[in-house]
Amino acid sequence: MRKGFLGIALACAGGLFVATPIRAHHSFAAEYDSSHEIKLTGKITKVDWTNPHIYIHIDVVEDGKTTSWSLEGYPPNTLKRTGFARNLLKEGDTITITAYKAKDATNTGAGREVTFPDGSKKFAGPLGN
Repeated sequence: MRKGFLGIALACAGGLFVATPIRAHHSFAAEYDSSHEIKLTGKITKVDWTNPHIYIHIDVVEDGKTTSWSLEGYPPNTLKRTGFARNLLKEGDTITITAYKAKDATNTGAGREVTFPDGSKKFAGPLGN
């Protein structure tokens, strides 16, 4: 009986470790609505320049209310190869970013094009499906 319980416990624990990486990389269509493009202007609060994708966090002020957004972009290496340097995204800068809204009700999206304070533009993510 004890061996059977231990085997089941180990199998369950192993399942948890296998399930975590499955979520790590995802389908664009599963998470984002390519028919719902949004345009956000806000102040950069944080940039996560990490694999498998970067995340740009901005605070958008509309009608006196601040809403925080998290926008996913391309992998760092892809951005670097296209001339999108890490130092272009500075905390405190105001940017405008077009994105595809997440299908869930969170303030998240897939970032597409960033417009910088000087008016220049760079693609940060996919064109959608």
